[in-house]
Amino acid sequence: MDVLDPPSVRRWARLAADALGRARADIDALNVFPVADGDTGTNLHLTMLSAAEAVESLPDDVDAGVMWQTLSYGALVGARGNSGVIVSQALRGLAEVLKDGADLRAALSRAADLARGCVARPVEGTVLSVLTAAAAAVQEVESGPAEVARRAAEEARAALRRTPDQLDVLARSGVVDAGGAGLAIVLESLAAAITGSHRERYDVPAPTARVAPMTEVGAGYEVMYLLDADDGAVGKLREELDAMGDSLVVVGGDGLWNVHVHVGEAGPAIEAALRVGRPHRIRVTYLAERVARGVGDGRGVVAVAAGEGIAKLFEECGAVVVRREPGGRPALPAMLAAIRQAGREVVVLPNDEDAGAVAVAAAEIAREDGVVVTVLPTRATVQGLAALAVHDPLRRYDDDVVAMTGAAGHTRYGHLAVADREGVTSAGLCHPGDVLGLIDGDVAVIGRTLEEVAALVVDRMLAGGGELVTLVTGAGAPAGLADGVAAHLRRARPDADLVVYGGEQGGYPLLIGVE
Repeated sequence: MDVLDPPSVRRWARLAADALGRARADIDALNVFPVADGDTGTNLHLTMLSAAEAVESLPDDVDAGVMWQTLSYGALVGARGNSGVIVSQALRGLAEVLKDGADLRAALSRAADLARGCVARPVEGTVLSVLTAAAAAVQEVESGPAEVARRAAEEARAALRRTPDQLDVLARSGVVDAGGAGLAIVLESLAAAITGSHRERYDVPAPTARVAPMTEVGAGYEVMYLLDADDGAVGKLREELDAMGDSLVVVGGDGLWNVHVHVGEAGPAIEAALRVGRPHRIRVTYLAERVARGVGDGRGVVAVAAGEGIAKLFEECGAVVVRREPGGRPALPAMLAAIRQAGREVVVLPNDEDAGAVAVAAAEIAREDGVVVTVLPTRATVQGLAALAVHDPLRRYDDDVVAMTGAAGHTRYGHLAVADREGVTSAGLCHPGDVLGLIDGDVAVIGRTLEEVAALVVDRMLAGGGELVTLVTGAGAPAGLADGVAAHLRRARPDADLVVYGGEQGGYPLLIGVE
């Protein structure tokens, strides 16, 4: 495409948020600078997720200026951590130039300048170096935005590999810069949005040495807040905060600012903000150790459901339900509200990989309120049902989590789908109208009828061992589908128990679980 139009901006934001969600733990493992607190990947994911959800709330016919302004605002108010705040300022630079449809090369240059300018004491070998190198590399590219984006992503990767040569703490720890790794994924997602390409997972360089846990930190607290203040007053605030601590980053404009600093005492950093404006969304984190917060009584389970019948089933079992559309993902505010509603000790069952990324982000925010949250890696509804079946709120929390995790992990999952186009699958070529039987996410069987494929899938799943078969029928399932599977089991595996639920989910006529 010749320009970054609003649909491609929305697509880029979501691709970047999802990719960072999948890479979150790998990036966290690289985090040794400026503080080895292992949260850079999480912070970048939350920052980009806030930007993505902001633009997804806009109507389809919005103009480019509003789209870019909303993207920048969403990143600003959702920015977390040192790297998240810097990346939000880079997005602001892109927005300033591209809202009028200008050159992507100029936009990347502006992004690099703004990001570097927001840091009180820039350090090479960080996200700033990666962004600066990417912006410089595209200035001589004469073709359209697709080639510019590809070149920027390639140079970001190259610059990321050079970061240990620029910063000693990275070299000693055997890692590349965590913030730079996240930015590389953001730029690769930009290239994917423009060219129409897509990769499920982007590479994150693994540490080449064991990263030592943080044992000592000079500045005791990370302080972050949004600040309503006149632009002219922010310079004085920068001077005060710079004298108090380090890792100072102040981004924003037009009366709204996001402030991040590491200081010895949190109170003076907040009082300085009160002298120039109104701070809000104040977050203070003790850096030297993660202090366990007090937790009150009450334990609950949050479950994500893609069908009304499934939702009712989870609710009957006592879970707080977050609904999502088939093929979609739940909204972060809805997930966060459900966790807060569920109790002070909460287990989350996302029951879908994309929903899992949202659940992890919501859990990170809820923990700041003192909620103890564990997100189980359930990738299917039947795994969530198995976990909920063994939930016991009278057990110790850790023991309950172990039991639920074990139940989910011992449940294989499958489902039926109807092909809507020709394609090559792991089971061979399929044609429109073929019934696909998937096991653990991969196509295992291709057939002509739902009944035939359902029986084959159940047989294959039971071949690896199992005692209980769970069927969840969808909204479009024929009336006799579950009865047909039951009759087949009575003949082939009379020892296996069968449970059938009406899930009313769209898209999949039948969900299958084997425990």
